Amino acid sequence: MPSIGEIKSYLSTKKIEVWEFEEPTPTSQSAAQAVGCSVAEIAKTILFLIGKTPVLVVSCGDVKVNTSKLKQAAQLTGKVRLPGPDDVQHHTGYLPGGVCPFLLPSGKKILLDSSMRRFPLVYAAAGNAHSAVPITFAQLQEITGGTEVDVCQPLGT
Repeated sequence: MPSIGEIKSYLSTKKIEVWEFEEPTPTSQSAAQAVGCSVAEIAKTILFLIGKTPVLVVSCGDVKVNTSKLKQAAQLTGKVRLPGPDDVQHHTGYLPGGVCPFLLPSGKKILLDSSMRRFPLVYAAAGNAHSAVPITFAQLQEITGGTEVDVCQPLGT
């Protein structure tokens, strides 16, 4: 699992800073409170298993993933499920609550939901549950190599 120091070092080469907080930031709500932004501006990274294939989705904190759209965007078939904590750590190298889109094991499919384009900056986790990374959508796309998709809908729909 990459350490916060490794993530800081990696992102510093791209002139992106990592913020650390004393208070925990494992949810979109707690991260928004620590950062001082809206829940929507939190870029949450969620691991899904489609069949047995891991797919990471990065989206705003105020939306949920539509599994039908996800399967279509990922070009995969099979049941979509959220894995348990051990599977999350196995596939991403991070513990739930701190999964970030940086320094992931190679070969992981990363989908970036277009909902993040609403904001000049979004705030992703930096590999632990006490951090945030202010980043633009373009930077996120460049660093992760992720594919832009439209797989989310507002919470409560």
